[in-house]
Amino acid sequence: MTFLSSNPLLLFIPNTTEMIVTLLIVVLLFGGKKIPELARGLGKGIREFNDAKDGIKSEIESGMKDKEKVNAPNSNN
Repeated sequence: MTFLSSNPLLLFIPNTTEMIVTLLIVVLLFGGKKIPELARGLGKGIREFNDAKDGIKSEIESGMKDKEKVNAPNSNN
């Protein structure tokens, strides 16, 4: 039993030749002028996704802190 057959996820990792062919196809389909626009759009989308993710995470954390404050026993009693 080889390492690749024991881990089927490794079969889907592209090798160097496949990456070069894929890049050539992208250049042929979109042209040299469109690729920077596509990269900018992709970067903007990733940045917006990360901002939204961080916003939701901070809201959840602040909600958990507020709940801890409400559930904390008063030290005045």
